[in-house]
Amino acid sequence: MLARAAVVLAVIAALATALWLYARAWAPSRSDYPVQGVSVSADTGPVDWGTLSAQGADFAYIRASKGADLRDPAFAANWAGARRAGMRYGAVLDFSLCRLAVDQATRFITTVPRDNAALPPVIRLAFDPSCIARPGRDTVLSELNTLVNLVESHMGKPAVINVTRDFDERYDIGAGINRTLWLDGNFFPPDYATRPWVMWTATDMRHIDGVDGPVRWNVVAP
Repeated sequence: MLARAAVVLAVIAALATALWLYARAWAPSRSDYPVQGVSVSADTGPVDWGTLSAQGADFAYIRASKGADLRDPAFAANWAGARRAGMRYGAVLDFSLCRLAVDQATRFITTVPRDNAALPPVIRLAFDPSCIARPGRDTVLSELNTLVNLVESHMGKPAVINVTRDFDERYDIGAGINRTLWLDGNFFPPDYATRPWVMWTATDMRHIDGVDGPVRWNVVAP
């Protein structure tokens, strides 16, 4: 009986390891999604941009700021590295429900240089465990419209809204902000917004040469 239990446990462990390895390497088929890229920040560790580009990343979105207080310490190096590697690159602002839109825009604008070659800026909407504020929908949409206008004025191009499922379910961002949507969903295309997505984070578990930690791997709708 003990021997049989040991065999079962060994099989379960082997399957779990195989699934973990598969998840680490998985990306959607290029035949389905020809344009694919990566999101990075200081949290993902140093980036070897030449290696990353050679691994098939067509573009990179780079976190510039979080709320009104954090300027990503790796932003300048990542921005320059992506540009040297010949990749398309864009900047991300992680929105906070705990800070005013004007202050968040100021942090982003003083971090990201205006660059005509850059991709459209991204405003990421996700609940932050360190911020417990949950304003009403009208307040959030008003703040977001202010933020969008300020960021777009600085960057000279329309913003993209990257919203998580739980944030969208609470605030219905797809119906409230008329901008291109970027949604999240590991392994399966997301369907939670009221409008179709243009970008999709297909996995946040991918390990790829050129980056120490797991990255968010993104695709563009064909």
